[in-house]
Amino acid sequence: MIRLEIKPNILVIGDLMIDHYLWGTCDRISPEAPVQVVNVKKENSVLGGAGNVLNNLVTLGANVEVISVIGDDSTANELKSLLKEININTENLVIENNRKTSKKSRLIASQQQVLRYDMESIEDIKNSSCEEILTNLKRYIQKLDAIILSDYGKGVLTKTLTQDIIKIANENNVKVLVDPKGKDYSKYRGAYTLTPNKKEAMEATNVNIKDDETLIEALNILKNECNLEVSLITLSENGIAIFDNELEIIPTVAREVYDVTGAGDTVIASVAFALSNKLTIKEAINFANLAAGVVVGKIGSATVTLDEIYEYESSLHKSTSASHIKTFDEIEALAKRLHEKGKKIIFTNGCFDIIHAGHVKYLEVAKSYGDVLILGLNADSSVRKLKGPTRPINNQEDRAYILASLESVDYVVIFEEETPYELIKLIKPHTLVKGGDYEGKDVVGQDIANELKLVQFVDGKSTTNTIKRIQNSETNN
Repeated sequence: MIRLEIKPNILVIGDLMIDHYLWGTCDRISPEAPVQVVNVKKENSVLGGAGNVLNNLVTLGANVEVISVIGDDSTANELKSLLKEININTENLVIENNRKTSKKSRLIASQQQVLRYDMESIEDIKNSSCEEILTNLKRYIQKLDAIILSDYGKGVLTKTLTQDIIKIANENNVKVLVDPKGKDYSKYRGAYTLTPNKKEAMEATNVNIKDDETLIEALNILKNECNLEVSLITLSENGIAIFDNELEIIPTVAREVYDVTGAGDTVIASVAFALSNKLTIKEAINFANLAAGVVVGKIGSATVTLDEIYEYESSLHKSTSASHIKTFDEIEALAKRLHEKGKKIIFTNGCFDIIHAGHVKYLEVAKSYGDVLILGLNADSSVRKLKGPTRPINNQEDRAYILASLESVDYVVIFEEETPYELIKLIKPHTLVKGGDYEGKDVVGQDIANELKLVQFVDGKSTTNTIKRIQNSETNN
């Protein structure tokens, strides 16, 4: 996968709400009525609606702004607090007096939802609120990479306002991606793309999607009637369908599905993020499928980070060897996450100039001591200091790429210093692995790792011996 380096500026406009959960147990029926009596043990609140799109954009690393309309109630204050927790600016939230900020409360007894009650206003927002939203949008439009319209049918994205937003965005060459609601998609006309699921697309197009032919028909209707640049339909576990000159279904890459809650929010957030990083739409959809694959493997409405996506792709054996080569900053962040997950990290290092069977077997043994093997590779300058001016035979990029392609090696980090001590300090490995020739010697980094393992080399296998055989062969010829 192409590494996404840009931190794009993405604006989300839509319906914000709070998802409120009451967790408890039930062991009796009420004497007052035939209903369960739930003894509530705990409660929590999280951002819902457009808020989950914000969460996903933040964890991906985007610079995020939000524009919405809320009430002047206690729920609005709670909503602002939740936004501030993820460092989202709340200055562009338009307040309407006597409007109820959306809050959905779910009562869950013994892990089963038994009741949901909503407190909200769903009528269209006032014209004055629409004007304020457009004023705020015009302040940001010049620096935006993308706009996401997250429509939950709660009155913020009125037809006129939605069309005004799309018009302003198109005039400034800013892509608008829409998570649509309802059956009338004409309000989204002129957007870059919509992200309806199969059921939503069927309702909006009146096409019973049952095969490729009807899928193409629905995609064409969406593209033509909504004047979209790209037409796509999400197909749950079957992936995402896109129609350009021909139908292409980009398959999902989920290994295990625990919960699809919020997967749609992850898809639109990750497509917008990838497009803002100059990926093509097909590359963006592949990226979104990987992101969704991570999210559905979690419980609850979840988010995903870039590192999780890269690691997930690696675990599917679909990554290039280059994606396993990390910088110091990347390996520090990655190691931190591995420690948090309870993974046992193994570290070894060396020059690995001409790779031979002895190296491969050594690394296979090293990997057997834990979950993740990180290899510190001496840079060319470091090798010259250790081995002399004629070494290395292979440059550091070639050596790193070959090592990263080995199944036993999870990550490779090139270091310029004579020793990998600073690298080991960043990684804090559980186990340090060195060759058997270090028996009785001090090993760099031994004071940081929990344990040291020595692995015996394969007799007769070494880069030096290989070079001697090549030189002898040339002399004899």
